[in-house]
Amino acid sequence: MSALDAQIVSLVTRDLEATTRFYVDGLGLPLALDQGTCRIIRVAPGAFIGFCRRDATPNPDGVIVTLVTEDVDGWFDRLRTRGIAIEKAPAHHPAYRICHGFLRDPNGYLVEIQRFDDPAWKNPSL
Repeated sequence: MSALDAQIVSLVTRDLEATTRFYVDGLGLPLALDQGTCRIIRVAPGAFIGFCRRDATPNPDGVIVTLVTEDVDGWFDRLRTRGIAIEKAPAHHPAYRICHGFLRDPNGYLVEIQRFDDPAWKNPSL
């Protein structure tokens, strides 16, 4: 069996334009593919978020889009200068050994920006 090439999490949106502006213009993530009613946004090499326009109301309950970076504070500084509302400022969470903060996208999905303090995260065999 061959290895997987990429991963995409697909979410529903009623407002594809506002969602695209948030992730592409606000967060600065590149638009990888525009399929008309669906847009695929690159988060990292091989990792994507897809948003598809549907008439159904998005259900953000239990959904957390986690973006991992070594520079959590730098990301939040940049988001503040771009006028993006912060729901919870970055803080250390000792039980999980992470630093993280939260914001919401236009659909109500919770977006977490996080750094792992546990060096096991960088283990190439994971």
